[in-house]
Amino acid sequence: MQLAVNVLVLTALYAMMAAGFVLIYRASRVFNLAHGDAMMLGGYVFFTCLVATGGNLWAAVPLALAAGFMIGVAVYIVGIRPLAGYPVVSIVMVTVAIGILLRSLATLIWSAQVRYPANLLPFKDTPFHIWGNAVISTLDIASIAAAAIFFIVLIVLFQRTALGVRMRAAAENPRLAANSGVNIHRVIALSWGLACFGATLGAVFYTTRVNLEPDSWLVGLRAFAPALIGGMTSLLGVLPGALIVALVEVLAAQYLDPIMVSSAPFIVLLAALWIRPWGLFGTREEVVRV
Repeated sequence: MQLAVNVLVLTALYAMMAAGFVLIYRASRVFNLAHGDAMMLGGYVFFTCLVATGGNLWAAVPLALAAGFMIGVAVYIVGIRPLAGYPVVSIVMVTVAIGILLRSLATLIWSAQVRYPANLLPFKDTPFHIWGNAVISTLDIASIAAAAIFFIVLIVLFQRTALGVRMRAAAENPRLAANSGVNIHRVIALSWGLACFGATLGAVFYTTRVNLEPDSWLVGLRAFAPALIGGMTSLLGVLPGALIVALVEVLAAQYLDPIMVSSAPFIVLLAALWIRPWGLFGTREEVVRV
């Protein structure tokens, strides 16, 4: 039963971060390889907000999430929008450069010292005994709830609002959407902002449960696997993709070697790409086009 709890918690974490890959790809057909670095930077922003507010989560979390959203918008406006019309591969390479820049910036400002945001929290991460010997903590419950709320909001936004219609139109046919009066750049900037919002949300729970350091970007990069497995054009596909990766990662840590944990998501990804390269819920046409 404890394995099931661990899988569920890890699924929630991966889902929050992997959603950003899909949001950006759906809006601009760009693989954002700086997403893990944005997650890491969001973690440092959260840590700084915790320090500034004296450990007040009710103030630190909203401030960090707002900052994460603005970082995403700023990255698009400054680094991506000037490349409109360039080949997609050029933009992908720019995201690699942006990721390195964000990593260097974080190291320059906060140093490479390992931080522990949990030490600043005004409460202890209380464990609760559930079925059998299984244990789930307060932060675990909060992370699952946050992931559920985040996805419900995204689904409502895309399926039930005029803004969501414009976002879908911009993703499916940018030229037609632009000719219909949709501000393409504003829609894409919003997608980047929401992506970094989700990455920062994931960083909040990861850093409070583990730690924070410049190499934390690797955790965000591992979330690329659930996005590809679920399908880069399907937001809901992130959930089963995250579940599959989390299950393999937890089983690898439990029954194989903890060293395998970091590589497990990519092993699953390779297997999934061999079998179904467009993802579980993706569209085959996108793969053919590329």
